[in-house]
Amino acid sequence: MPISLHASSAGVFIRMLSNLQAILAKAETNATERKFNPDNFVGLRLSPDMNPFSFQIQSATDRSKLFLARVSGVMAPQWPDTEKTWVEVKQRLQTGIDFVKSITPAQLDGLEDKLIPLKIRGEDVQWPALKYLHENAMPNFYFHVTTAYDLLRHAGVPVGKRDFTG
Repeated sequence: MPISLHASSAGVFIRMLSNLQAILAKAETNATERKFNPDNFVGLRLSPDMNPFSFQIQSATDRSKLFLARVSGVMAPQWPDTEKTWVEVKQRLQTGIDFVKSITPAQLDGLEDKLIPLKIRGEDVQWPALKYLHENAMPNFYFHVTTAYDLLRHAGVPVGKRDFTG
């Protein structure tokens, strides 16, 4: 059976970004119950040299958007990375989900071997779309989704594996 590039990329992006959206809802509820502003989550870091929670959401939505745009040939939307509040972070996540949902199977399926120009470690390369998905887009996407989850979990939000996997 042939692989569906759409199901393997957009389908996974939608599921994980939606799971992350549900985790953000739990975080907001938790903040309300603990009587603090959820804006406090936006700058969370596990280490001083680490990018904050807002960056993790920006990067997860960027990784999904850039893969889908590059492979489908649609223009990638430009989103400024200026989210400073909880409301802005939630909107960024919704914007990312909306873009991913706008890409149809017809725009991706059959393009597994399409060569995608990339810059990897400063070097110009061309990777087939499926290699790009498996070796760059998905690992980076999951890194940022996982880090966002971990930051909220570390902050005391009562989430677990089932929240992450959906």
